[in-house]
Amino acid sequence: MGRRKAIALVAMGLAVCLAGFSGCQDTAKNSAKVRPPAATPQPKASPPLVASVGELPFPQNPADFSNLTPAPRLWVDQLIDDVQASFDAANRAYAAGQLDVARKDFNAALNRLTKSNPEVTGDARLQDLFNRIVDTMQTGEMATEEKDEATAEANEDAADAADNAASADNSDDTTAQAPPESTAPIEEIADMEDLPASDPRLAATAEKELITVPHDLPLTLNPSVLQYLSFFASPRGREIVEMGLERAGRYRAMIESTLKKEGLPLDLIYLAQAESAFKPRAVSSKGARGIWQFMPYSGEEYGLHRTYYVDQRDDPVAATEAAAETLRDLYQSFGDWYLAMAAYNSGPMNVTRAVERTGYADFWQLQQRNALPEQTKNYVPIILALTLVAKDPGLYGIHVDADPGPQFDSVTLQHSISLRLVADATGAGLDDLQALNPELVRGVTPPNFVLNVPKGTGDQLQAEIANIPADKLTSWRVTKFSADETLGEVARRYHVTLASLANVNVIDPHDPPAAGTVLIVPAAAPRVRLIYYRVRRADTLDSIASRYDVTVSDLQRWNRLRSSRTPHGRTLRIYENSYPGETATAPRTVTVARHSTEQAPAAPAAPAGPHQTVEHKVRSGETLWSIAKEYGTTVEAIKQQNPFLATRELEVGDRLSISTRQN
Repeated sequence: MGRRKAIALVAMGLAVCLAGFSGCQDTAKNSAKVRPPAATPQPKASPPLVASVGELPFPQNPADFSNLTPAPRLWVDQLIDDVQASFDAANRAYAAGQLDVARKDFNAALNRLTKSNPEVTGDARLQDLFNRIVDTMQTGEMATEEKDEATAEANEDAADAADNAASADNSDDTTAQAPPESTAPIEEIADMEDLPASDPRLAATAEKELITVPHDLPLTLNPSVLQYLSFFASPRGREIVEMGLERAGRYRAMIESTLKKEGLPLDLIYLAQAESAFKPRAVSSKGARGIWQFMPYSGEEYGLHRTYYVDQRDDPVAATEAAAETLRDLYQSFGDWYLAMAAYNSGPMNVTRAVERTGYADFWQLQQRNALPEQTKNYVPIILALTLVAKDPGLYGIHVDADPGPQFDSVTLQHSISLRLVADATGAGLDDLQALNPELVRGVTPPNFVLNVPKGTGDQLQAEIANIPADKLTSWRVTKFSADETLGEVARRYHVTLASLANVNVIDPHDPPAAGTVLIVPAAAPRVRLIYYRVRRADTLDSIASRYDVTVSDLQRWNRLRSSRTPHGRTLRIYENSYPGETATAPRTVTVARHSTEQAPAAPAAPAGPHQTVEHKVRSGETLWSIAKEYGTTVEAIKQQNPFLATRELEVGDRLSISTRQN
């Protein structure tokens, strides 16, 4: 049901437009429209193959689609189109501040979709669309309601900030989710309505560049491309290009090596420039992440896993490998780089349906006939314009000093460790550590993780944490003792007792060590915050769990929910910053945070009972990650209990043995 299977269906969708072809034509210049065969005229001879600019890695033996018949258009496709239209209208209204109109359109989209029961239809596209609508509604509703609470919460937030600034050890950074760097640039560029007019001088410059600059993607100059060239020559456009080209230096060698290994055009690197400006933590409004902007489901299909600790879509190396595989599969299906890029942006089925409706297997014809989503119509021109600018920035008044590639040591850590402790031990800043390990979604590593640290600090890290117990690596700290402070001041700074500080370091509390001595600080674990959350109409248990980085099973256990039905209108108890499966009876400090309806003490949840093994039948659209989240376990644990997963992928109908806790 994922992107791999959708790509496999492209061949059937292209049959209508390819059945009448008698020869290949250049993508950038010509198009062929499928027409019913004439009754009397003799067939014309096949035209000679037109060589395109640059060398293209076309398949030596293209697939023969002549014997295939087009797949019928299912009612599900029409439903998705209708719901997506309402969803898009709601987003436009919300962006314009028309909240009543937006709410009406959101409800219309959701009501239409829920009547189809996406779980029953078994179509992962419906489930994905449902999740996006619910998440967007929740985000919008929360933003509107929280405006009224902003003044009341400001004092509390200011007090928390002051407390955190005064004591670095009590910060919740080790479990709080790391924020994204920015929104995806492609959304700003592709959705612009006030693009500048094409500049004839740029057209002449670009035409000369096509002749002199080597490239391995087919490059075309037309009004769409020239319009974006004009934008990239404007102040805002230059800013976007310069930012991306500067950051490209960090990843260019790695990306080009990966593309070369897959036999792909090296110029595909500029997809990443358009998608994210090479920001590993860029996030789109629809939930796509990373420098290649993978959605959760498509990322899972290409091996980009998400856990409590990491999101591999943010890992530049893993995401680049997945993007190369995706683009390779798309090109093998379409045999055309422009259509492959369009499919990367909007999904292969959108492009296939556009070809079916129009009879044209040519991007420019599909663009002209408005057969593609609005953003996708602009996507390919943006890539081509960016490629032209990036090949010779000076021609367009852009001057860039590319960032150097990162230099780091890689350290294999068997146990989870907080980045604050790593920063203490290496002298690196938290921002530097996050930049070297962008896939970490919070300030703590998972077990058995390969952590990147600044060059030359790997051995130092291992030496300074060697004497810290494994179960304390997520909370304890280290610090160098300074000659101008006392042990008592160190203890107060980290909110520990002088006796415990002296005991852990085996020193006399009244006889300070020499300056420069590394002290181990037995700091407390981050605080768990108790939140009272009132369930809104658009909420689901899954969306609530995602919002607060907990699991559905945690919500059920903490609130004694007997089923997976969402208790609309009820106030739920949520322990934020708790680890998956952690109960409120754990010996950690619990504080009542904002969104609470009353300052009640944190009542302990029912203690977890013994483990039990349940059987789960895999449904359409499910992944190991979603199943693990449902049962409050991990993908690794499920794989260990089901050895057959080591030899093949998960399939619909599989029966999994899953160990969970009795409540």
